[in-house]
Amino acid sequence: MFWKFDLHTTSHIDQLLDREDVTLRELMEEDDVLQECKAQNRRLLLFLSQDHCMQELVSLITTEPPADLEERSRFKFPNIACELLTSDVSLINDKLGGDESLLEMLYHFLEQDPPLNPLLASFFSKTIGNLIARKTEQVITFLKKKEGFIGLVLKHIDASAMMDLLLRLISCVEPAPLRQDVLHWLNEEKLVQRLTELIHTGRDEERQSNASQTLCDIIRLSRDQANQMQENVEADPLLAVLESQESVAGLLKNMFEGEKSEASIVNGTQVFIITTEATLSGQMIQWLMDLYSQGYERSYTVNSSILNAIEPHLKDFQQLLLDPPKKSAILTTVGVLEQPLGNARLHMARLVAALLQTSAPSICQELCNLATMDLLLDLFFKYSWNNFLHFQVELCVAAVLNHPSSEERPSPGLQNHDGKPTLFQKCRLVQRILDAWEENDKIQAEGGTRRGNMGHLTRIANMVVQNLEKGPVQAQITDLIKELPEDCRGRWESFVDETLRETNRRNTVELVSTHNMHSSSEDDDMESPFPNDLSLQQAFSDYQIQQMTANFVDQFGFNDEEFSEHDENIKIRQFDDADEEEDIWEEKEINYATQAKSRTR
Repeated sequence: MFWKFDLHTTSHIDQLLDREDVTLRELMEEDDVLQECKAQNRRLLLFLSQDHCMQELVSLITTEPPADLEERSRFKFPNIACELLTSDVSLINDKLGGDESLLEMLYHFLEQDPPLNPLLASFFSKTIGNLIARKTEQVITFLKKKEGFIGLVLKHIDASAMMDLLLRLISCVEPAPLRQDVLHWLNEEKLVQRLTELIHTGRDEERQSNASQTLCDIIRLSRDQANQMQENVEADPLLAVLESQESVAGLLKNMFEGEKSEASIVNGTQVFIITTEATLSGQMIQWLMDLYSQGYERSYTVNSSILNAIEPHLKDFQQLLLDPPKKSAILTTVGVLEQPLGNARLHMARLVAALLQTSAPSICQELCNLATMDLLLDLFFKYSWNNFLHFQVELCVAAVLNHPSSEERPSPGLQNHDGKPTLFQKCRLVQRILDAWEENDKIQAEGGTRRGNMGHLTRIANMVVQNLEKGPVQAQITDLIKELPEDCRGRWESFVDETLRETNRRNTVELVSTHNMHSSSEDDDMESPFPNDLSLQQAFSDYQIQQMTANFVDQFGFNDEEFSEHDENIKIRQFDDADEEEDIWEEKEINYATQAKSRTR
């Protein structure tokens, strides 16, 4: 009931402000100081905007607290100071953005020797980022006068907060002419070239990772910005440099010259994947392979200079699949893995999938000459529990099967020099499917566990069958099946008619029809929670970007059996009536630390 609550309480802050000797620290001790600040408490704002208070607030977020303080209270005041400075109150924004002495205090934080305190770095980045968005012209003018600004930011790029600061400069500047001016300034400072140089064997892994992520985000932000602009606008100079053949060649040189390291290979490959990735129209990533099987045509182009620079190095990427950086044996849930797949080979598979989706004739022909698909299928069956790898190989097979070929533009990965479809002849895809399936049946008959790649193998087998019935390469596949040895052809026909048909029947579990979920016509107007555009590689990226251990990609895997067995295994948990007894007004502790940890780039 309303009368249980005192809705007319007076803040203790007003009582404190009645005192002439009140200090900033006393006010910051009050639990509702930030709430009162955002509520535009005029007396509080006038007090906070005084010169000595603003200087103390800036000092708190840029100066290391005394080490002898209790750990839980060391950063209490710096945290509150950051929240006050970024509370988006015009009086504070005007004071901080318009006073050059305060900006100098902030800037001095960058002039420290690395490493920066990561928490203070986040406070600094958040404060500067807020000013870039709210007091854009003043702050940009100030930073452009500092000749060493970009160098200092890159000096501390091992702190992820510095990466955030760079992206603020790229994405938060308005209006468009000013944003373009900032982009030209960053290009004159050779931001892309300097980030590329950081992805090198001699650099520490954290700096390489953040440099790579910054380059990937620059590509995404630039493309998104270009897509959103209705009228013709000037090209993004950073993106132009990033996609230039010279820049791509420089990154490849850093990756492959001298002693190779997994960090430089993985981080460099991530940039190439982003530059070559395709955009697929759809609402849910699980529709991806279904769209492929329906002959979906993607409509995107990749800068030819990127492909021209990558093509001579395809053999180097191939060598990484054969001889990756050495990794120690690891213990997984299914036993000891003497030779883990490794992040480098996983990224090579991602890159091959992205390159095949471009359908660039010379790229596809070189991959065919190198027998890359044959090698990827070897890894697919060897690492039967690595579903990240399985998904990439499935994408590769789908790209090969679902692009029509012609004399001028051969189907990617299908044709070798004698015109034979290598995926079916040299890679022996049909025979591999049959052998793997029979081996799995034998393992299960002896009481063993169903292999983790069987779900993906089922989808690949269905793709072959669907293309036999209808598809861009229907005639070629049909001829190849006819050319199989008689015993193999018989096994395939029996497999399709019996085993695969029964597997598909068991996998088709319809819990509910989504078409009947909406009973109101108003719901039809609701906006879908899914984005209209999903990247072919984005599903994997969302997993990959999380903070994973080095061993995670080697031991991670789903047992497809969990998702594809009988209907009776599916149980629906009923709501517990006891839940209704919960007091919805009861105060509960909110764990912000847990939420902060869940933030991923």
